[in-house]
Amino acid sequence: MTSIWQKSSHSNESTNCVEFAIDNGPVTLVRDSKDPSGPALAFGRTAHEAFIKAASAGEFDFGLL
Repeated sequence: MTSIWQKSSHSNESTNCVEFAIDNGPVTLVRDSKDPSGPALAFGRTAHEAFIKAASAGEFDFGLL
């Protein structure tokens, strides 16, 4: 089965973002949009939800320029 990759609606037409795909059940795949044939990370539902919650709360904002 081929995964259907999506970007965030906040990405517009930028190539500097990540893409995600839901693949065969409760697994989310994440990859660099600049390297679509490169590796992808696989997260279970619980880990992916925890990441989204933490990112939304600003836990990864390390003084971005």
